[in-house]
Amino acid sequence: MRRSELPNDDISLVDAVIDGENESIMLYRKDDAVHAWLNVCPHAGRRLDYAPGRFLRDEGRLVCAAHGASFDLESGECLAGPCRGAHLRAVPLIVGDAGELAWAGEPDDVTSSG
Repeated sequence: MRRSELPNDDISLVDAVIDGENESIMLYRKDDAVHAWLNVCPHAGRRLDYAPGRFLRDEGRLVCAAHGASFDLESGECLAGPCRGAHLRAVPLIVGDAGELAWAGEPDDVTSSG
């Protein structure tokens, strides 16, 4: 998959095998930047999409359909709701010179990956 295939300012959902596990990954592209997170709310461990690949958005934020937590789409930080201050689990992503996307390793909390 290439960055140019992702719609700008939107969330795409892909399934990937990372470290031997099937994972649901959210990809958010904003201009040249692409962010990747596990499709899991840190509050209750539920998927963030309300239907497969369908996400709630409010004022540019991602909103968990289960409990209303809202997340900044560039940092993954929960800005409001039951997990305020927590972060989505980032998936390290490499964007190649031609815009190709590749997983760089195991998902990690965004605060420990810089």
